[in-house]
Amino acid sequence: MTPLERRATGALAAIFALRMLGLFLVLPVFALEARRYPGGDDPALVGLAMGIYGLTQAFLQMPFGIASDRLGRKRVIVAGLLVFALGSFVAAFAPSLPWLVAGRALQGAGAVSAAVTALLADQTRDAVRTKAMAMIGGSIGLMFAVALVAAPPLAAWAGLPGLFGLTGVLALAGVAVVLWWVPPEPALHRGAERAPLAALLRHGDLLRLNAGVFALHTIQLAMWVAVPGLLVQAGLAKMHHWWVYLPAVLGSFVAMGLGLFPLERRGHLRAALRGAVALVALVQLGLLWAATEAAAGGGHGIAWLALLLFVFFCGFNVLEASQPSLVSRMAPAALRGTALGAYNTLQSLGLFAGGALGGALVKLAGPTGLFAATLLLSLAWLAVTWGLRPVGRTAASVPGA
Repeated sequence: MTPLERRATGALAAIFALRMLGLFLVLPVFALEARRYPGGDDPALVGLAMGIYGLTQAFLQMPFGIASDRLGRKRVIVAGLLVFALGSFVAAFAPSLPWLVAGRALQGAGAVSAAVTALLADQTRDAVRTKAMAMIGGSIGLMFAVALVAAPPLAAWAGLPGLFGLTGVLALAGVAVVLWWVPPEPALHRGAERAPLAALLRHGDLLRLNAGVFALHTIQLAMWVAVPGLLVQAGLAKMHHWWVYLPAVLGSFVAMGLGLFPLERRGHLRAALRGAVALVALVQLGLLWAATEAAAGGGHGIAWLALLLFVFFCGFNVLEASQPSLVSRMAPAALRGTALGAYNTLQSLGLFAGGALGGALVKLAGPTGLFAATLLLSLAWLAVTWGLRPVGRTAASVPGA
């Protein structure tokens, strides 16, 4: 990477990290702390407060991406972070659960993921873009691990209002990063010949990648409905689950660095992506086996579950780096924000679907039914991804553009 590419990647990764740390700090304690609010005895309303963020974000990813193509990336990112911060402060001062729902919905309205990844694509060459995307993915994974450790003591000290207040402050810090650390915005998307929007909808490989991110995040969130229960059944107390999560996440970063980047340099990015999807499918098979054994009164123990989670995060990190990198290469600069907006919309819908379907499947068929469904979904995803065409290091164009 050039010094400018390193600066842009570091700054944009910091924006993601600040925003996602605030979100992740809330998640481990939200369901328990929300019960203390007036109206908190309604599980459906608690679930709505937790999930509404993903739904509003899904609706607004595409408009924010289109706006970044037309108005500029940085001003859209700043506007989105300010909306996110406002939603955080509304949630921090919420007197009741309906107000908490409103704050979470407003948080989701600050849907800047597409604009941030589009700006990263604007400021990096194809040859280093997967590495840049991996740094963003790594910052998100690291914040997830930090939140698992820090959330319980912070919640005990400041409660849910304090966590939301901290989330708002972190978002404002992200605004400062945009204004004073992110390099000047290139004008690649301004004044360029615009490709017809319908061309994105006809592009088979972009559709495959959009389907892939939906499947990945559906599987990811659905897994966490049942995995904590398996760890408890294996003998690991809830307060110690980070003993498994943190090494799995950090170890997967090392594995990704040793595997993904050399494969990309040799022109095997498509093969790496297929292999990562296959890893996700194998993990679902392993979790199905573990859930079946646990239902029969047996089990493989904590070490087996820790291994499965390590392998899952290896595949997950490769996919989080390679899929948006490929989207940015396939879309023309004039529609890059739009294409990444569509991609992030499917990502958000996957998170919403994973939470909703995961809970329903566990209720109806138990963890074995859940992991049977995620296994089938991952196999269907592998079949869809198999037809992905090779993409070189130079940006490809959308057919019909």
